[in-house]
Amino acid sequence: MAATEHPRVPVPHIRPPLLLLFLLPDPRIKSSSARGWWSNLPEKAAAAMAAESFLFTSESVNEGHPDKLCDQVSDAVLDACLAQDPDSKVACETCTKTNMVMVFGEITTKATVDYEKIVRDTCREIGFTSDDVGLDADRCKVLVNIEQQSPDIAQGVHGHFTKRPEEIGAGDQGHMFGYATDETPELMPLSHVLATKLGARLTEVRKNGTCAWLRPDGKTQVTVEYVNEGGAMVPVRVHTVLISTQHDETVTNDEIAADLKEHVIKPIIPEKYLDEKTIFHLNPSGRFVIGGPHGDAGLTGRKIIIDTYGGWGAHGGGAFSGKDPTKVDRSGAYIARQAAKSIVASGLARRCLVQVSYAIGVPEPLSVFVDSYGTGKIPDKEILKIVKENFDFRPGMITINLDLKKGGNRFIKTAAYGHFGRDDTDFTWEVVKPLKFDKASA
Repeated sequence: MAATEHPRVPVPHIRPPLLLLFLLPDPRIKSSSARGWWSNLPEKAAAAMAAESFLFTSESVNEGHPDKLCDQVSDAVLDACLAQDPDSKVACETCTKTNMVMVFGEITTKATVDYEKIVRDTCREIGFTSDDVGLDADRCKVLVNIEQQSPDIAQGVHGHFTKRPEEIGAGDQGHMFGYATDETPELMPLSHVLATKLGARLTEVRKNGTCAWLRPDGKTQVTVEYVNEGGAMVPVRVHTVLISTQHDETVTNDEIAADLKEHVIKPIIPEKYLDEKTIFHLNPSGRFVIGGPHGDAGLTGRKIIIDTYGGWGAHGGGAFSGKDPTKVDRSGAYIARQAAKSIVASGLARRCLVQVSYAIGVPEPLSVFVDSYGTGKIPDKEILKIVKENFDFRPGMITINLDLKKGGNRFIKTAAYGHFGRDDTDFTWEVVKPLKFDKASA
């Protein structure tokens, strides 16, 4: 049989390997500073015409999306437990479908928690107040199936609360990533930032009455044209904006499109990124009245790319919501983000990825990895050394340094519109840490 033949696949359907040439540094573009590239966007646009550009897309979903409803319920339970008992061990999952929300998992806490009230309050705050919008917070069925944390896990991780913070082991094995890029002031990918902010804006204009026809469920997606500048990502323009939002029966498609452009897109996407070629898909399916849990089932932890970097960087696969800080899926990703962000903010690299990995019950990470994508001012091995010397990746110490035992309404805020790039004092992992290193050698 010839090398290009396959017994079940016709030869014309076998394609040659895809050459990702756009990922290679382009020698025709000179490097710009880590802090001021966005001030000369016209020059960047001109450079893009001479260089290979590429398209990259990120999406987001609103707080009324069924999966995000579940994330928020899980984190509301976590907040309630930590508020009364900072040492609570929480692994709370949520699922939902028509007229039903269920919370289940393993929780060991001294707190007195009214799970049903938390579910109903969270759904009501989102806007699910009647069946016609997707769920009735006051009449839906609420199921609760919570057990205590396995004693086998407890003895291995925290020794039934006998271990000192530096001795606390990881709650499970796994690998987590943190990412940062200088393409936005938030040090986050522009495609992700815009998609996320569009979703948040949809909720804002729904709740303040600007667009009273809106309902809680909705999705956004933004495609950005980029140029690779020596490994750094330089956004040139917004290629496509997609918004699909739940609406009531009274509004027309033309009214939807006009309101979305005026009240959602215009306040969020900077004019410099829009041009006459920008494509807008606004409720392209034509009708989106049925939404929320009436339209789709929801489950905690199914929007992990939306929660992080919109497809940029990397992801270890572990979700965040409903997990206390001994779960390194969450705390490990938070400290990795702080490390990557601090590296970029310090000017050591324009783009940075940090990976950390753990074994269950073991405090010290198994590995720490750094990739500056060729944008580092010093070799990656030197950046790695700086990361290891400035950040403590042991779960117990992450919890202390980032103050992750604080509850209240802290973690529910992370459960919609992203865990990273947020300007909020509760997002302690977003604080840039001053790095100690030999600045002369750097």
